[in-house]
Order: sequence, then C-alpha cells, then structure tokens
Amino acid sequence: MTDTTPLYRDPTAPVDVRVRDLLARMTLREKVGQLNQRMYGWDAYRRTADTPDGFELTDTLRAETDRFAGLGALYGLFRADAWSGVDHTNGPGAQDSAALAELVQRHVIASSRLGIPALFVEEVPHGHMALDGTVLPVNLAVGATWDPDLYERAAAHAAAELRARGGHVALVSALDIARDPRWGRTEECFGEDPHLAARLTEALVRGMQGDTTAGFATDNAPVAEGGFAPGEAPVTGAGFAPDKAPVVLKHFAGQGATVGGRNSAESELGLRELHEIHLPAARAGVRAGAAALMSAYNEVDGLPCSGNRALLTQLLRENWGFEGLVMADGLAVDRLARITGDKVSAGALALNAGVDLSLWDEGFTHLEEAVERGLVSEETLDTAVARVLSLKFRLGLFEHPCATTELPPPNQGRELSTALARAAVTLLHNDGGVLPIPATVSRIAVIGPQSATTAHQLGDYTAPQHPGTGTSVLDGLRQLVPPGTDIRHAPGCALTGDDLSGIPEAVAAAAASDLAVLVLGGSSARTPDTDFDANGAARNAVSEMTCGEGADLAGLSLGRAQHALLDAVTATGTPTAVVLIQGRPHVVPERAGALLTAWYPGPWGGEAIAEVLLGRAEPTGRLPVSIPSSVAQLPVYYNHKDTEYGGYVDTDAEPLYSFGHGLSYTSFEYGPPRVEGHVIEVDVTNTGKRQGRSVVQVYIRRLLTSVWPRTLELHAFQGVELAPGERRRVEIPFGTDPLEQVGAVEIRVAQSARAALAVEPVVVRLRA
Repeated sequence: MTDTTPLYRDPTAPVDVRVRDLLARMTLREKVGQLNQRMYGWDAYRRTADTPDGFELTDTLRAETDRFAGLGALYGLFRADAWSGVDHTNGPGAQDSAALAELVQRHVIASSRLGIPALFVEEVPHGHMALDGTVLPVNLAVGATWDPDLYERAAAHAAAELRARGGHVALVSALDIARDPRWGRTEECFGEDPHLAARLTEALVRGMQGDTTAGFATDNAPVAEGGFAPGEAPVTGAGFAPDKAPVVLKHFAGQGATVGGRNSAESELGLRELHEIHLPAARAGVRAGAAALMSAYNEVDGLPCSGNRALLTQLLRENWGFEGLVMADGLAVDRLARITGDKVSAGALALNAGVDLSLWDEGFTHLEEAVERGLVSEETLDTAVARVLSLKFRLGLFEHPCATTELPPPNQGRELSTALARAAVTLLHNDGGVLPIPATVSRIAVIGPQSATTAHQLGDYTAPQHPGTGTSVLDGLRQLVPPGTDIRHAPGCALTGDDLSGIPEAVAAAAASDLAVLVLGGSSARTPDTDFDANGAARNAVSEMTCGEGADLAGLSLGRAQHALLDAVTATGTPTAVVLIQGRPHVVPERAGALLTAWYPGPWGGEAIAEVLLGRAEPTGRLPVSIPSSVAQLPVYYNHKDTEYGGYVDTDAEPLYSFGHGLSYTSFEYGPPRVEGHVIEVDVTNTGKRQGRSVVQVYIRRLLTSVWPRTLELHAFQGVELAPGERRRVEIPFGTDPLEQVGAVEIRVAQSARAALAVEPVVVRLRA
C-alpha cells in the first residue's frame, strides 16, 4: 500500500476501520444509493450475439447506476421463472453467468466515484433459482428428513453453486412456522415446530456460510427473555470462504401465523406466542452467525414488521446482539405509507425501525429528502450504510469484485437432491403389508395426474428445467422394477378441474394389475399466463397450480376429479398404494392399503419414491406438520396450550396423523428413558427384519411454571440407524436453557407427538 491509497482500500485493515474511512468520504447521495435495491436483475441485461460475452447492459441499469452514482445491491440477476420471463432462450446458464456478473459489476464500479461494488442478491429457496441450478426438495421436505447434517451438506452445495456463478447473497426461507396448512407458502416452512425449525436453520447457516462467528462478543449486558446471556452474541465480522455465501433468513417474524392462511394477512399474535413459536428459529440463526434477516410482510400487534422498531431494533439488535443486515421484503417499505401518509415518511419509518436495505421500494430512494426534512438523522443512515458496506468488505468484493470459483460437479447436486428426497418420503399407513411392493407382483398400474410428470415435483421459486431433466414416479418404477414386470400407465385426470373422462382407462389398468400405485397431489408450477403482483406473488391460480406464494386454499381437498379417481381405483379391489406429491397437507380419505407423502421432492423425487415403494430404500421421513382429517378441525398443531382440549360434537379434534409420525418397513422398541445429569438415555431396538432408521423424539411437558404450559414441546431429537435385532443406547443432551423459569417437567421419549402422550414420563425437577 502507498501513502496515497485510501484506508478503505487496505485489505489488512479491520473491517470496521475500513467502513468508517469509506463512510467519511461518501456524499449523502452515495450513501442513500447503498441502501437501495431497486431493480429487477433480469432488466439489467439482454442476451445478444453481437458482444464477446453474449450479453449487453441495458439503459435501465445505466439509469439506475447514474441515479445514485453506483449501486448498493442488485436483486435476481440470475433469476429465471415465469414472472421474470427468463428461460433458456434468453437467460444466463451455468457456463456464462460469471461473465454476466463481471460485466455488470465492472459497470457498477466504473459508475461509482469511490469504486464501490454491488451485492448480487439471489433467491436460493431450495437451490439457486437460476438456469441449470440444482433444485433441491422444498423446505417442508427438508423438515420431513429430521436430518440437519444432510441438509447442511445440501446447503453448502447450493452456496457453492451461487458463488461459482458470481452471486453473493442467498435469500432463504427458514423462519416461517407452518400453523395453518391453507397458506400457500406452507411448502417454504420446515414445519409446525419451533425446535425442528431452529435446528434446520442452524444447519442452513452452517452449510451456506461456514464458520463465520469467529468467537463471541464479550461486552453484552444481560438481556431480556429470548436474548443472549453475556458473552453469547456472535461476532459478525469474519469473512466468507470463496465457496460460501452470506444468508438472508426470511421472514422475520410471525408470517406463518397469518389469519385464515391468507398470504400477507394480519397476524393475531400475543408476545408469548411470538416468542415461544415464531422467534426460536430466528434466534438460532442469529446465534449461528447469520449475516442478515428479512423483515416480513405481516404486522405484529398492528405494526408491520418493516416498520416495527420493537422487533427490529429493541429485540433483534439490543436484546439479541445481532450486528448484521436487515433487508425488507419486496415493496414492504412502500406499504408503510398507509400508516405514514407518503412514501418519503414510509422510508424514514423503516430506516428508523431498523431496516438497512430495501427491495424494489420507492420509499428508500427519498432518504436524502427524509434526512433534509429531519425525518431521519444522518447518523441513523450511516449506521445502515455501514452494515451494507461491512458485508461487502467481508465478502472481499473490494479486492476481488468479480472472483468466482469452480462450479461443483453436477452429479454432486443430483445426489444430494435425491438423498434429501429419499430421506423425506414418509409412510403414513400400510395396511396388510401392501408396501414394499412384493417381488411376486408382476403387473403394476401407475395411475394419477402426478405419476408421469416432473414439473409438479419442483415447488414454487423454481427456474425452468431443460426438457428431460428429472425422474417421475413412472420413470423411476420403470427403471427399477425387476425384468419382466408389466407396468401400465394412465393419468386418470388432471390435478385440477372436473374432467372425469380419463377415469375409465385408469380403472381398467388397475383392475388388470396386481397392484396400483396412485400418484395424486398438488402443484406450485407457474406458467407464462400467470398474473403476478409487483412482488412476484401469483394473483390468480392458473393451469394446475394449487400451492405456492399467493395460492392459498379455503379447503384442503385434492379436488373432485382426484377424489373420484381415488374412489374408482380403490373400488376395483386391486391393492393400492397412494403417493401424495404436495406442498401442504391435503385431506385424503384412508381408502387405500398404503399411503405415503413426498413434499415436492425435486426433479429426481420420482426416483426416490420408486426406491421406497420397491423396498430398495427404507421410508425414513417423519411428519414435520400434523395432518388434519378435515379442514374444519384447524388448527391441529400438536403443541397447543394444555387446556381442556375437547373434541367437537360432530367430529374428533385430533389430527389424522400427528407431528413426528412416520412408519417403517421394520419396527422399533424404546426402553424407558433415563436422565443422567444433562443427558437423556434410551435403549432403542430394531425388532423387525429389515434395517431402518428411527427418529428418537424427546418431548417435554411443563408441570410447575409461571405461565400456562403447552401440552407437549419438542425438546430434542436424534436419528438412529439399526440393523435387524440391533439394540443401541442413544444419548441426547438435555438442555435447560429454555426452561429457566420452569420448576419441573415431564420428559417423554417416543416416535411421534401422539405416541409421546401415551408413554410413561420421567419427571425432572429443575429448581426447588
């Protein structure tokens, strides 16, 4: 370094020193520019045959960089879907994405007086949402695996793909808790339980970011309930490896509790419900070192999250010690004008509340005026800019603004996606041993609207796939059945609509077979004729779309045609196994001999399902959500308050299948649990004839406590793989941190929440 080199250009200087030096050199206009993420990334380029890189920059991008003498962040440069209109004919693929990223970044830096690079922010909901990106099963499937280690490996692969293509920051749903399955975004949740979501959120952060905590801060004062003890708040100044990506965890907070399961509706949440159910995953992500959080659309107690200072500053920053970035959801800041009266004051409200980076809003573009009018101080503005700049320094963008790594091997992504799909397949019932399909079965009818398609296995927020990518259930069975097996196929009906004309062909195929595999479900697939809101949510359900953002349901039925097909096929008397490929729990009558569910399992989910059907793989999934027998029962989540929870006059109040439920092709026996210090011990025996995996679930029931307790709470879990006849002692740490105000608890160890209510508990007294 020379004496004339600015300090912020010195890579050996501490990040906070570099940030202060750069801030001191910036104009108010330049600072405001760092907090704006106005553009849709796909509007920044055009594919062309006339340039060496294959792309040219647009006047839209040039106008945006001219407006603020640079660019703070750019959303969705690689996003491809029906909303963006990007597909394989006009968008960047795996091999040319890095070149496009470099083209845009060099323009941004050249437009900036101080040479400040942009953050490229990308959707990575279940794999990078880009052409040729590996598509993973959706979050609800991840929840069904109950396997944080497997998910951590898959998240690391997604981060490596993102960075190899020139992206920097990953937007990942993790914090929403599925309390009402009518909500179309249920597929984006890890499940209905805060502990399960917290463990998977930690795995997500570890996998994508690596170890960036670099120790813990030591100067935090004692904090309020739900915060960190002194010395616990993670340091967020460490850098990122070249194949790791900072994560924006979304959505903070309570978005899964919207009234009526309607997207972006109000949330009727008390503070205890918020803290006990909807905040633990966020707290776990912060403790793991998450770089950023996204504020949610919903309001909490009348105040939208993006303008909620009590949530974003007092709780998140002051109580939890979070030092990272808060990003608003798309156009959420402008919605605050309904409260403030105009978009200038809306931007000021969001900034004062704790939002650092906007998304597509107009409100943040007027922050210079807001400062001049005294609506927000320049010191508050500087604090937000410092967080954005800090992330850029931690990523090494000032030294290597266009650096990329080698793309991971494509087979690695397929293997991880298939492994997640396989681990998520959940066997709900299996009467008479219909599954696994016996070797004596020589004729199989594969029926149903989900049986021969991969498009409806993918979930929302998925880029277009090359034709032929993936494996349907029909494909998987054809590839894996013994030679000579006759497989007949008939779709029977579509996913939606009332057309029953295909049912007779399906019935004939079932009647002529030894076994019918009936594949039903839903779809989140968007099409070009979908009508989108400005934030990308679907305004209307088109084609066969029944799930995803903006596709909420009043009922949970599969629809008339699918139910008619189910009735007709089971009426033939042919043994039938029903497979549900879905993004939310649907209500399906127990008419078939076997029922299993695979939450949108990704492109190769059909292969994983076929392996389980044929017994080549064990069904190891466990339900991350309770499944109702009727929509009229809702809510049916297991961890309700411990009150006189009676049934209805006209029906039972209990779910058809409880949280944690899942059958195996073998059987397990649990011995009585023992508590030794801070460890729970239980002997687990495989009493069947096949190898299998049981998920040991530790539930607590609070006995002596200062507030009204819940019936059960998942406290810990651990998977154990056992050979036939094998017995193993499983040891699970029993943490008491969440139980500081509890006098005594029951510990119940079982294979599901419902089973936990029936086992003999162990009582542990935590304080006199």
